[in-house]
Amino acid sequence: MATENLPTSIRALLQADPTSHTITLVQRAPPTPNFEANEHLIRVHTTSPCAGELNWPSLVTMDATLKPEIITCNDVAGTVITAPPNSPFTPGAQVYARTSYWRPGCARDYAIATSEELAVRPQNLSWVESAAVPLSAETAWQALFTQSGVGGFGDQSWKGKRVLVTAASGGVGVWLVQIGALTGAQVIGTCSGRNVQFAKDLGAAEVLDYHSTDFRAWGAKDENKVDLVIDCVGGKALEDAWWTLKDGATIIGIVQPPEKKKPEGLEVKGVTDKFFIMTPSGKDLEEISKLIEEGKAWPVVDSVWALEQFEHGYARLESGHARGKVVFDLMLNVRK
Repeated sequence: MATENLPTSIRALLQADPTSHTITLVQRAPPTPNFEANEHLIRVHTTSPCAGELNWPSLVTMDATLKPEIITCNDVAGTVITAPPNSPFTPGAQVYARTSYWRPGCARDYAIATSEELAVRPQNLSWVESAAVPLSAETAWQALFTQSGVGGFGDQSWKGKRVLVTAASGGVGVWLVQIGALTGAQVIGTCSGRNVQFAKDLGAAEVLDYHSTDFRAWGAKDENKVDLVIDCVGGKALEDAWWTLKDGATIIGIVQPPEKKKPEGLEVKGVTDKFFIMTPSGKDLEEISKLIEEGKAWPVVDSVWALEQFEHGYARLESGHARGKVVFDLMLNVRK
């Protein structure tokens, strides 16, 4: 498909006011890629929002030259339409990516992704499943193998480690459980009672119902102490997780800095606490793709919505009850 054959107007989900959660479906001209910046034009088949993303514009200073409009969703699965010379992702390639937050997002019929962000999507996944992978899986990969300090994937140093994952049935949690279990670590997940068996099926050695577990009492037993906590919730869940740490352990937050929720009266020595935001990485995504293609890990899709049903999709996402990822399928044409 050549650039001159693009439609003059495409659909896009716009968050016009950075301080508001209001989203509208608008018409915009398709974006123009900058080949010198390794940008590719992608025909979007599916995209996925991230919990809390509507809060982000009010928390950061936006550079209007980089992100003139706030188009939502940065996960994308689609087909390359145009590519820079010598790109490994040529027109027609089926790809997926987590794109940079500092550019307009992918909840539109055509979007931009760079060579550094892209990977060839696994052919054993559907388009919907493909969009459920990038952000969540890359976040889990980087938490485990970049931030934890334990070691890389396949390192023997993971054997025998105890890893606690909060929100084990959520978008990032399902990847932390699966990949963590593949390392040989003993993964303990937290979730609601209805998702306990689901988390076990993903590979969790033990699952705690956060509605009924007293984490202070549970963590007081030496045999329950963990080497690593990765928190995907913040707030009370993060505070509770502190009680499970052994001396010298590491606690990582992807929603909130752990130090802000350290309980008063907790006596634990030598703990390393970290907060990080994932960096889009096609190389990390390639490693995750290998596990998917080998049938060792897989995405979990909570629900699928047409772009016109965005209000329902975001309501499901923000309800806190989604199991896995909410996905927008731009190939569906459904009225609200």
